[in-house]
Amino acid sequence: MNILNKVHREITPLSPEDSFLVFDRIKEEFDFPVHFHPEYELNFIHNGKGINRVVGDSIEEIDNIELVLIGPNLHHAWLNNNCKSNKMREITIQFDENLFNNELLSRKIMKPIKEMFERSAHGILFSKKVSTDLYERLSQVSKLDSMDYFLELVSILHDLANSRSQRLLSSYTINRDSFENSDKIKKIYEYVQENFDKKITLAEASELVNMSQVSFNRFMKKRTGKTFVDYVNDVRIGHAAIRLIEKDITISEIAFNCGFNNIANFNRVFKKSKKCTPSQYKNDFSGIKRIL
Repeated sequence: MNILNKVHREITPLSPEDSFLVFDRIKEEFDFPVHFHPEYELNFIHNGKGINRVVGDSIEEIDNIELVLIGPNLHHAWLNNNCKSNKMREITIQFDENLFNNELLSRKIMKPIKEMFERSAHGILFSKKVSTDLYERLSQVSKLDSMDYFLELVSILHDLANSRSQRLLSSYTINRDSFENSDKIKKIYEYVQENFDKKITLAEASELVNMSQVSFNRFMKKRTGKTFVDYVNDVRIGHAAIRLIEKDITISEIAFNCGFNNIANFNRVFKKSKKCTPSQYKNDFSGIKRIL
């Protein structure tokens, strides 16, 4: 089956008030499907020789180390393929596409970054030398906080923008409005983000966009790759995952705060989504940090 036949809209846990999301973790495998999201993504992989990188219409087997910048809504994934390692390090930085607004990017000093962002619509592969040189700095990112992190991110982006031997990956770019050009999906997205901690029914959501429940569920499946119930649960699990890492509260409290009415259902849905229990996630992904 063509791996591009099913492309999923990833729901990241970044809220409108947040700026960055940092993942720094050791992985045994890459199994997340081809997906897209409106955030920029800087993705670093070490010890990943043999992994297939999918960016737009580009599918390539990667070397031991690589660094890629993905623009908003561009389809991408890293898949195990021929990789023999079971200890791959992945450092991922996601940030909102409006974090650096047009007024800031129009300044002369930001010109290299602005032009790099424009090129990232194709996906940018940086040289092995640049990836290696930045390894130590990227490794320290999740240990930084607030303004220190922001300044270091700008510095890293500036160095990347001015680096040599950049290569564009995808031959096509994404229409910035094509992934969510419907007022209906925007309305549902906002509604779920605002009410994920409460009971949300299929009937309420379908009425919100003046569709029958059957048509609405078909619409959601086509646009997100999920049924509406799975979509809502995906949003809730995203918020729960962040709370597991950042909050010193019980798993039961997190479950109820994220809209699950019982702990057994939360554990089942969480394990289905993350392939591990909430407790295991908290321990295994202690390196993940969200910067507010």
